[in-house]
Formats: sequence, C-alpha cells, structure tokens
Amino acid sequence: MRVLVFESNLMWSSRLVKSLQSLGHEAEVRTNWPLETDKADVAIVNLGEGPLPATKLIARLQELKIKTIGHAGHKEKDLHQLGKDAGCDILATNSELTFKLAELLERAK
Repeated sequence: MRVLVFESNLMWSSRLVKSLQSLGHEAEVRTNWPLETDKADVAIVNLGEGPLPATKLIARLQELKIKTIGHAGHKEKDLHQLGKDAGCDILATNSELTFKLAELLERAK
C-alpha cells in the first residue's frame, strides 16, 4: 500500500514512515498539495499542524479518491470534530496511530 504522510514534525514523521515501512508499505512524507499524478491508497493527516489547512487538504484527497486517516491528540476534541466535518474516512488519536497503525490501515482499504 502506498501511504502519503502529511506531517511537519520531523521526529513524528520519520517514526511514522519507519513504522509504515516495517509493515511493508511504501510511505512518503509530503508538505505540498497532492497532484492528479499522485497515486496513493491512504493519506495520514495531522489535523493539528502542518503547512496545509486540514479541511482543504482532506477535500483534495477526497477528490483524488485517497482514503484519509486524520489524527490528533486524544484531548483535542475540536480537531477530531474538524476531521469528522471535513470528511476523514477514519479518525484516530496519536496513540492509536502509534499502537494500532496496522489496524487503521486495514480499515482504510
């Protein structure tokens, strides 16, 4: 599975890429808008930070038919609501992304 990671935190993004690769997936950290030529199965979007506005990014990913996993801290209820309203396919806490990544990816298929 090809996964686009929209994350500006270098430590978090490199850890996430390593986890994805260890699960056998191809992962790429992105800081720009996905293009028509981007072929990916899933995108992981940090709802709380990043160079791109989450709602517009999620809308663009939907246009490209790329499933979206939005994540934020477990106490950041407003960000989870933002992800829900924006149309994320799956919402997760940061700890779920860390400890249940394989399950989340399976649900996104």
